[in-house]
Amino acid sequence: MIFPQNIGARLSLDEVALSQGELYTVLTNKKAKGRKGAIVAIIHGVKSEVVTKHLLKIPRHLRRKVKEITLDMASNMKLIVDHCFVKATQVIDRFHVQQLSLEALQNIRIKHRWDAIDEENDLIKESRKSSKAYLPKEYDNGDTKKQLLARSRYLLYKSVDKWTESQQKRATILFHEFPDIKKANEVNQELRSIYNPSQSKSVAMTKHAHWYKKVEESNFKQFNTVMNTISNN
Repeated sequence: MIFPQNIGARLSLDEVALSQGELYTVLTNKKAKGRKGAIVAIIHGVKSEVVTKHLLKIPRHLRRKVKEITLDMASNMKLIVDHCFVKATQVIDRFHVQQLSLEALQNIRIKHRWDAIDEENDLIKESRKSSKAYLPKEYDNGDTKKQLLARSRYLLYKSVDKWTESQQKRATILFHEFPDIKKANEVNQELRSIYNPSQSKSVAMTKHAHWYKKVEESNFKQFNTVMNTISNN
């Protein structure tokens, strides 16, 4: 379905799963803010050649009026915009940037979790050799090291002010035991705050520069993809 009359200067391009998990490429007009006239196109599939073929049905003079398109980092989305909207500036969706930052943070946690699993397995083997029952150390909240790292997954997805009382207690233990996770979480939370819509673009850009420097100094290689995405966009 294509609705050329709904095209505008600022669009969003994304893939969505509708019925039975089938993927569709959806092009929307930001000005409509999800209301009437928001849909410019809904195309079955996400292959760039298929989507491009249909979007090129929109008159050329209308496509050239598009000044900006927000999209994710998928190569097929970039190809679609390159072919169909040659005058448009491509802007990476901030939610995808934040998702990359979250993944970097979670990767650090996951690495520690695998180390904890290996450590526990070694201790269990040692206990069996000496015919003793293995009793893992528990922290004040009842978590073992392995459980602490597994159960901290969800609290790291949330902003600090939204933690429950039990999550606050778990975070205190986690950050004491694993200072690098604490530092990585601070980096992630700082990036989240930069995208606060109440601040000006110039302020956000300055904060981005400070954030970038902080990540470089931290030597967190997990955040390299995030930094590259920001610097390229």
